[in-house]
Amino acid sequence: MTEKLYWRDSHLTAFTARIVDAGEHAGKPYLVLDRTAFYPTGGGQPSDVGRLGRLRVVEAAIEDDGRILHYLDAAPSARIGDEIEGEIDPKHRCEIMQQHTGQHILSQAFFRLYGAETRGFRISDGIAEIDIALDANISEVPRAIERAEDLADEIVFEDREIRTYELTPDQAAQLPLRKESFITDCVRVVEIDDFDFSPCGGTHAKRTGEVGLIAVRGWERAKQMIRIRFVCGVRALRDYREANGIVDALSRRLTVGRDEIEASIVRLGDENKALSRRVRDLSAMAAKAEADELLAAAGETRGRRTVVRIFDDRSLDELKLLAHRLTEQTGVVALLAVRDAASARLVFARSSDLQVDMSVWMREVCTKLDGRGGGKPDFAQGGASRVDLLEAELRDITEHTK
Repeated sequence: MTEKLYWRDSHLTAFTARIVDAGEHAGKPYLVLDRTAFYPTGGGQPSDVGRLGRLRVVEAAIEDDGRILHYLDAAPSARIGDEIEGEIDPKHRCEIMQQHTGQHILSQAFFRLYGAETRGFRISDGIAEIDIALDANISEVPRAIERAEDLADEIVFEDREIRTYELTPDQAAQLPLRKESFITDCVRVVEIDDFDFSPCGGTHAKRTGEVGLIAVRGWERAKQMIRIRFVCGVRALRDYREANGIVDALSRRLTVGRDEIEASIVRLGDENKALSRRVRDLSAMAAKAEADELLAAAGETRGRRTVVRIFDDRSLDELKLLAHRLTEQTGVVALLAVRDAASARLVFARSSDLQVDMSVWMREVCTKLDGRGGGKPDFAQGGASRVDLLEAELRDITEHTK
């Protein structure tokens, strides 16, 4: 079993140890030491990173027998029995320590206020999450989270002492632990002065003030619980800077003060909706006029007028709108396409009084153009890659179906 130096001092970032085992797992070399300050992945907390000698420790993991494996970025030259120097990445350790300590405080805040237990906890890149068994209606959740966040930050700002100690299970059972411990030999307790007792093997601050700030980023319902995303300390500072930058950029772009941004965005949204309606109306009018022009120029064969057009500057929605305007009249077949250098999109449509099957036409043309298509007898669409054959195939399908 590896001695856990991080249990006694979470601020320890440099140590010496002796190599007791070495090996390789899944292509990754590792060392096992007689003692270590590297926290191994577990309990929702990612492992420390840093160095052993000159090699980089990319992850630490704990085995069932208590050994901690230090995975390295290259095979070590040191041998079993050698003494080696270890160094923890202090910024990474501080960042993770702030998140984990913040989780203890925030979880206890929810428990104190609502009796809501924490059922899950994870620290990932940029964010931490807890799953809370919070019994609240959806409209009440935001206010409940705000109250818990306020209480948690009060504890942070009061800079309360945090103590860690190891007890037997019987001794730990005498404490008001926030969650049950299933460890049978030694229970490590993290105590936040006059606020929280929790069994935990992670790294934690010595005082709550080290957490800096606890800020909830958002929440959602997950697995019949409330999943809360939050940031602490240096992550909270980065989050503030990012959010502040976005707000400042919006303020400059909209040429309004910060307190006017929301109203300005609402106004722009309303204006955009009005303009979008106007564009749709104008597009419909333009499509109707273009359809009349195309039909006037179309020849008629056996009571059927066929319109064949290939465009280079239309959207698929515009193509479909034109097809619908053309086929509102009787006896019309519309074979339309829009192309660019690499592909073509096709829309085939016919009036309701005709019996030809547009889906059959579409599949036949797309097969020859290395594409796919289908639809209904009166309306079909598809795509193809052989743009060079497009004109010839549309002309051919028109000729042999007259």
